[in-house]
Amino acid sequence: MLLLCYCGTARRGEPVFAPVPLADQEIARGEVVYMNYCHKCHPGGEAGLGPAINDKPLPGFMIKLQVRNGLGVMPAFKEEVIPDEELDDMVAYLKALRKAKEEE
Repeated sequence: MLLLCYCGTARRGEPVFAPVPLADQEIARGEVVYMNYCHKCHPGGEAGLGPAINDKPLPGFMIKLQVRNGLGVMPAFKEEVIPDEELDDMVAYLKALRKAKEEE
């Protein structure tokens, strides 16, 4: 029973912050990359299988370093998997996600 309480995320349903504006093509492309590689463990940037990432004030180069090298159980995503241009787009999306959370 305790295991069932531990699994899953604490919040489901209604978003807890404003939607991310996807009019910027870089942010829209970044969302696609995020959904393909990150959303499973960090749903909506919140905690899931992995920790929340939308409340971490990491600069872009640190996010890229963590994505490229992995951390703990997080796998590394080399350039063959996520090209540099797509990684830049994803960082732009994460920054927009963080900003939307701050403006809630």
